[in-house]
Amino acid sequence: MWTEYFESMLVMMVMAALLRTSYELASPKPDNPGIDMDPDTHGLAPQQKEWAEKAVKRYAEVQEKKWRNWNEAMFERA
Repeated sequence: MWTEYFESMLVMMVMAALLRTSYELASPKPDNPGIDMDPDTHGLAPQQKEWAEKAVKRYAEVQEKKWRNWNEAMFERA
């Protein structure tokens, strides 16, 4: 008896999931509508752009130091 109810409920759940999926795909919404976006920053908020620039600068500095150390270790020390 419970299998009959289970099968019908399973069909209803699949239909509900498909309906919800089609609704979500039909009406995309912006991720964060409250933040003002500058169009030339590829969708980043001003503070995020600042953080990204700082992170890239620090990463480049660290990589340069690593390569310098590697170069010394491999070639300059005898």
